[in-house]
Amino acid sequence: MVELETVLVMETAPIKFGVNATAEIGFDLRRLGVTRALLVTDKNLMKTGLPDRVRAVAAESGVDVEIYDDVHVEPTDVSLEQAVSYARGRSFDGFISVGGGSSIDTAKVINLLTTYPAPLLDYVNKPIGKGLPVPGPLKPHIAVPTTAGTGSETTAVAVLDILALKVKTGISHRYLRPSLGIVDPLNSLTCPPMVTAATGLDVLTHAVESYTTRPYNARPKHNPAERPAYIGANPLSDIWCEKAIEYVGRYLRRAVMNGLDLEARTYMALAATIAGIGFGNAGVHIPHAIAYPVAGMVRGYWPPDYHSEEPLVPHGIAVVITAPAAFRFTYPAAPERHLKAATLLGANTAGVSLADGAEVLPRTLIALMRDIGIPNGLSALGYGEADIPALVDGALKQQRLLVNSPRDVGPDELRRIMADAMQYW
Repeated sequence: MVELETVLVMETAPIKFGVNATAEIGFDLRRLGVTRALLVTDKNLMKTGLPDRVRAVAAESGVDVEIYDDVHVEPTDVSLEQAVSYARGRSFDGFISVGGGSSIDTAKVINLLTTYPAPLLDYVNKPIGKGLPVPGPLKPHIAVPTTAGTGSETTAVAVLDILALKVKTGISHRYLRPSLGIVDPLNSLTCPPMVTAATGLDVLTHAVESYTTRPYNARPKHNPAERPAYIGANPLSDIWCEKAIEYVGRYLRRAVMNGLDLEARTYMALAATIAGIGFGNAGVHIPHAIAYPVAGMVRGYWPPDYHSEEPLVPHGIAVVITAPAAFRFTYPAAPERHLKAATLLGANTAGVSLADGAEVLPRTLIALMRDIGIPNGLSALGYGEADIPALVDGALKQQRLLVNSPRDVGPDELRRIMADAMQYW
């Protein structure tokens, strides 16, 4: 008889939240013992002036800051190696990331590979990499998100594309969590509509996947040293996930329609952070597993508002594009949770029985996607039925995520989900 898990662990990064919280970054750098930091950002964000303002605030507290602004939209193994090469040997004793998940994740990897040098694939999750554990604590890292999306300021994960394999994967370890996340809603006011929409749906899928993932006490018991970052749905993560879903339902449409709506921006920033706390412990499942090959295999899709020289499927679009079909599949494993998620999003579920509720959450998600301009299924990203076998193969490489599915999922199930997700309306 398999002994089931009885212990749950809740870990997250400390968070400083609020309008103009960025002004306190100098104090926090000094508190963490940082005297010379590398600020990691991207060229488009440099045009807003925010990274220079952060550097100036840090300088007022006596912290020397150098800026690296060559972060790649959706980091790759090549872009990360270039970033690490830049930082190596420059004697930084701390890091600041300013931007979306791409900047935050790039800073995580720079911190890791300059503190414990090794080939990048040594730390990448199995089966693509060796999945070696991070040897010890990293240097201080303050994450300053400018999008309400990834929640990377709270999580123990860094995501990247392996270009030669055309697959997206990641590095997962508790030591990757930033030392502090400074979440300032003012920093997201310049985020354009499609970026706001895509990152907001990343928040939503984080929360709903975590809320519906296989429960922690339905999994085999772990040795404490080998317990994964993603432990499964649990009473602590549920609190964060439910509130994140509610805030997305109330405020995402408003934030997309009017980027200067500070109330909407504030609650979406809060939703991103608390969803990060939820999924950073419970974990995500099928939509995120499929998202990796969807993003990695893109051939001819250029999203509005993203500045990229190559075809690109932003992470938030890649995860939500199969979410309605995936939640239709997982519904039988936890009907009450799927209906509760739909209710929190604003759906009227009065009188809907558990036996008849399988379509409620998918319909609610599809309505939100249509309202904020998300592409209509995989076909709108340039994929067809002939691409499904390769997409399935890519998703099957994400076993660390697929094991979280509340229903067992293999090649046949993935094929059905992808066929279902080709076109929604």
